[in-house]
Amino acid sequence: MIAKFFELEAHGTSIRTEVVAGLTTFLTMSYIIFVNPAILSTTGMDRGAVFVATCLAAALGTLVMALLAKWPIGMAPGMGLNAFFAFTVVGGMGFTWQQALGAVFISGVIFLILTVTGARRWLVSGIPQSMRCAIVAGIGLFLAIIALKGSGIVVASEATFVTLGDLSQPGPLLAIAGFFIIAALDAHKVRGAILIGMLVVTIVSMLLGINEFQGVVSLPPSILPTFLQLDIWGALQAGFLHVILVFVLVEVFDATGTLIGVAKRAGLMKQGEPNRLGRALMADSTAIVAGSMLGTSSTTAYVESASGVQAGGRTGLTALVVAALFIAALMFSPLAGSVPAYATAPALLYVAALMMRELIEVKWDDVTEAAPAALTALMMPFTYSIANGLAFGFVSYAVLKTLAGRPREVHPATWIVAALFTLRFAFFAE
Repeated sequence: MIAKFFELEAHGTSIRTEVVAGLTTFLTMSYIIFVNPAILSTTGMDRGAVFVATCLAAALGTLVMALLAKWPIGMAPGMGLNAFFAFTVVGGMGFTWQQALGAVFISGVIFLILTVTGARRWLVSGIPQSMRCAIVAGIGLFLAIIALKGSGIVVASEATFVTLGDLSQPGPLLAIAGFFIIAALDAHKVRGAILIGMLVVTIVSMLLGINEFQGVVSLPPSILPTFLQLDIWGALQAGFLHVILVFVLVEVFDATGTLIGVAKRAGLMKQGEPNRLGRALMADSTAIVAGSMLGTSSTTAYVESASGVQAGGRTGLTALVVAALFIAALMFSPLAGSVPAYATAPALLYVAALMMRELIEVKWDDVTEAAPAALTALMMPFTYSIANGLAFGFVSYAVLKTLAGRPREVHPATWIVAALFTLRFAFFAE
């Protein structure tokens, strides 16, 4: 029955191959169950509840992907947007985490409408390739500054704003060691390199007596502190306009790019043949709405799913296995609570390093493409805001193309986004 439902024979795969692929995907993306609670708990959210919400949102989103789209793609709260949620919207702008969850919900509804109407594809096709690459790289830089600051490798300085921290302290040393462990394991193609690196640093810190062991397995903590706590009305105030815009834009580019990229690698989007991209887009749209209700930032498709495809995953059975493993992970809340900031920092830093590779796709020989891309990537870490990076990038792209006498190269979608950010700075600046 399983083989027939997922059409295993037609895709040239087997139950055993799909199960192995599902396990492989889970190992490569499971670091999120430790990192996401660590990031979102800085807003005052209950860490245990966020852990449960993370596992449930990942399981639910992946399950919808498995049964509706039947694609081998795992879903979970996205890196970058969780940092924007915690450090910009709540930490920087002063909004409550309940309002931030409301913004995620609204962005999910907009995302769903864009998907159903087909506007999502128009929006994605209208954003320049150089800007898409810069957005990914900029989010990587944003994650990097968060990781370096959180681990104590970089500290504040009155003279130079930032400077090198005290590398003789255990935190920075363990974070650096964790980064090297993750990079070395990944270089040797070890599955779950990021997860292993985080666990090694956590265990070493416990053995050194600088971190407390809280256990490994227990019943899941209560999700009630975050469940249905979103403040939708509070997120509808004027100051949230650009916050919702950022959520929508990053969700659209990140999820769509990941879905198409992984699906092509799995041979699920062959030219001239029908595919289930529409269903996959619907799956990640509904997952965002559900995740906000559970109590976590935006859920998205994970590029780490490519590791499962590499292991032979071709159908939704791979995703079904991933969903089941996220449910099983609910029992490991004590272990998640034991992971210190200097253990999650190397994971963030390594993900940032991988995201920086996107800059190679920027057209550096065309200043009207290169300058907006550079501004996008640089403004995110230097203003501690993904929103500001997007604003500077889109506005400068439209302005430079116009001044260069090439306004026709600017797609209407880019003009609309640039205009919205301009209005935000003109009338709704916090």
